[in-house]
Amino acid sequence: MRALLCAICCFILGFNLAVSQISADCRTAIPICADMFIDAETNGSGDIDDFDPMVITQSGCLEKGSVDSANLENNSSWYVFRAGTDGQIGFDIEALPIVQDGVVTSELDFALYGPFDETSGQNFCALMGDGTAQPIRCNYEINDTHHTGIGQNPVDLRMGAPFVVGSQNTYDEYIDVIAGEIYYLFINNWNTNANGDPEPYQIRFTGSSVVADQDTALDCTLRDEFLGLDIIACEGDPDIVLSALNSPAGPNIANITWEYDADDDGTYETVLATGAGQTEWTVTSPNSGRYRVTIETTFATIITDDILITFYATPTAADFDIVVLDDLVNSNQTDPYNVEFVPLGDGNYEYALNGGEYQDDPVFMDVPPGMNSVVINDTNGCGTSQPIEFLVVGYPKFFTPNADNFHDFWNVYGVDQLTNPRIFIFDRFGKLLKEFPTSSLGWDGTFNGRDMPSSDYWFRLDYDRDDQGVVVARSVRRHFSLVR
Repeated sequence: MRALLCAICCFILGFNLAVSQISADCRTAIPICADMFIDAETNGSGDIDDFDPMVITQSGCLEKGSVDSANLENNSSWYVFRAGTDGQIGFDIEALPIVQDGVVTSELDFALYGPFDETSGQNFCALMGDGTAQPIRCNYEINDTHHTGIGQNPVDLRMGAPFVVGSQNTYDEYIDVIAGEIYYLFINNWNTNANGDPEPYQIRFTGSSVVADQDTALDCTLRDEFLGLDIIACEGDPDIVLSALNSPAGPNIANITWEYDADDDGTYETVLATGAGQTEWTVTSPNSGRYRVTIETTFATIITDDILITFYATPTAADFDIVVLDDLVNSNQTDPYNVEFVPLGDGNYEYALNGGEYQDDPVFMDVPPGMNSVVINDTNGCGTSQPIEFLVVGYPKFFTPNADNFHDFWNVYGVDQLTNPRIFIFDRFGKLLKEFPTSSLGWDGTFNGRDMPSSDYWFRLDYDRDDQGVVVARSVRRHFSLVR
């Protein structure tokens, strides 16, 4: 879908190309390449809190900035790059001088996240924002040389080392990369100048891979995807602003056309806007779909890019079918009982049964009989459902009739869901102890008013079941334990 049709791209994309655009949000991180210097500036905190301020006040070696109202995202910028070859990568971030009262005010920090697998379908921004993915390199040490990054400081020639507070080393170690890996670079400005103006900086890439071949060290085709990687967002999130100004055309724009494919089926049914001044398009929640921009340059060339934006909502019970695979109603298997949670739409979820740990697998084996509850979490970071209750028709393997209001009676849970049920209780010698109506609480562990001893007991459950339109008589014989 993404294409770059430009006969003079080598001219437009030449070495030392300056990129003046920035993105203060992870979801619109700007793709970059090693064959270019990046000129940018710290300017604002973005439209969305990439780092949940209620959860992340310190992440790896990142810390909250000097502005009390800001979290980690104090005058922040986001970039994304893809490794083009196996090898070693570093970078140098230089704070360009803005002097106030004789002092350079910039104090740049960074964090590098990855490696990520672009084919995994994960929401990388959510993983970083909730602390699931921690920085692999980062630094917020006091910056006397106005340079920070990965590798070697070009001013004092100090080699990078694992971050240690107070070390006065603003560089971390080189990273070893594998072709195809995705990395996100986050930059923030710990200090803020007195008037709040943007403060410029420059990035250049280093390392043995860059020395070997600057054009292949990072995958430069990612830069052609100037709208960025596909975006996963949550319903109710702030607007997403797509920019055509990050394209290889730079300011050399004759006309821009924005189009929309709501179903992502290859048919762009809606022209959203057209004109030389339409450099941005704002996407509001919950308008999922694929957005395409076509740029006609002043060099009579065409540049195009598209991006898929998907909005997800907080999970609710209506979003899932709860399929009881095995219980007394749904199969011939009487123990154990198994359940599957089937999403009715697209989404990425994890499931916690009865207050347990989350698991990615929607199938739960050996589910307890009776009422259960599941909590479903959207792994894109779009919220967690309220507990959703469901019934598994089955019998408990033990009960404790000691009047503590816990397991004081034995019964078949959900027996009212069965047709014409009858329950009989026997001791281990086959003597009938109790036949009780299914509307009762069940057996209290007595016979003729006397407490029966701790032991194994047997039950028989007779009921009718509809088997593909034919009513079939069923009988279940199993044992359980009375524990005193």
